[in-house]
Amino acid sequence: MTQITRRGFIMVLSSPSGAGKTTLTHRLLQTDPDLSLSVSVTTRARRPNEVEGVAYQFIDRAHFDHMVAAGELLEHATVFGNSYGTPRAPVESVLAAGREIVSDLDWQGTQQLEQTIRADLVSVFILPPSVDELERRLTARNQDSPEVVRQRMAKALDEMSHWPEYDYVMVNRDLEDSVATLSAIVRAERAKRVRQIGLFEFVREISRR
Repeated sequence: MTQITRRGFIMVLSSPSGAGKTTLTHRLLQTDPDLSLSVSVTTRARRPNEVEGVAYQFIDRAHFDHMVAAGELLEHATVFGNSYGTPRAPVESVLAAGREIVSDLDWQGTQQLEQTIRADLVSVFILPPSVDELERRLTARNQDSPEVVRQRMAKALDEMSHWPEYDYVMVNRDLEDSVATLSAIVRAERAKRVRQIGLFEFVREISRR
């Protein structure tokens, strides 16, 4: 009997800074052992609470430029003077193994993935409950200066205007509800016909009398 395997996919979560994509990414990973995290490379400085290779791979500008030139990044973008990118090899390895990988990217990175791996991409845009709540979250996390918070708020409306470009859109009002919604999306995407390898042969075999 033919065994049905599956082609994995990359689930990308996007949102304005402070809307919850990073928290939701890590909570989603905790709910499903078959999910793994896509670790981006970045040229920005490591924050005190960040671990190398967990939050990001921190590299210098020369290394980043080499990866871009060599085609080693599926997408890359520059935000507030710092560059970020998704390494190609780890993602392609996970997908070929029939597993899923989760990444939090901005709309620029997601648009690039639309061009490079559209068939394997599931995109989700996360909206905050309100602009006031978004500003409260940015201020409360105490990671950026007041000037950077103002810059992020100014950029938020532009970022939110890209929501129609995504496969799924959700408002992050309640953390547990949002995680449950994302888990449901993962399960539904795994069941898609196009991701199930060997399905045609399996159905043909069980249909024989």
